[in-house]
Amino acid sequence: MSKTSPEQNKALVIKAFDTLFNKRDYEAAARFWSDNYIQHSAHIEPGRDGLFNLIRHIPDTLRYERGLILAEGDYVIVHGRFSGMGRPAAWIAADVVRIEDGKLAEHWDVLQDEATQTESKSGLPMFGNRFPA
Repeated sequence: MSKTSPEQNKALVIKAFDTLFNKRDYEAAARFWSDNYIQHSAHIEPGRDGLFNLIRHIPDTLRYERGLILAEGDYVIVHGRFSGMGRPAAWIAADVVRIEDGKLAEHWDVLQDEATQTESKSGLPMFGNRFPA
């Protein structure tokens, strides 16, 4: 049985992502991620150290923007944008996080390059209400 509400879990994930990806405060971020963190992403080495080491090696221009966030029980899904990574296009992500004992315990993601207006067959942006510049 969950000890935290979906609203508390959403707030935890928002703060954790901002602390690690935007502030790059690894000491503070360690308080948000479980010591036994399970990483399912094909782009990230195992565990909390794998995630933190990845961020340490991405340019300081990395920015994370949060969009829609949903929670049910111990699971949170965040639709977001990772930009400034030194790649030709930002990544649009759906991150799924499982919370356990008040910490991020497990993670899955779905990533794709952000399409420009010219590339978008729908004519709509993938994130937010505007296409990337």
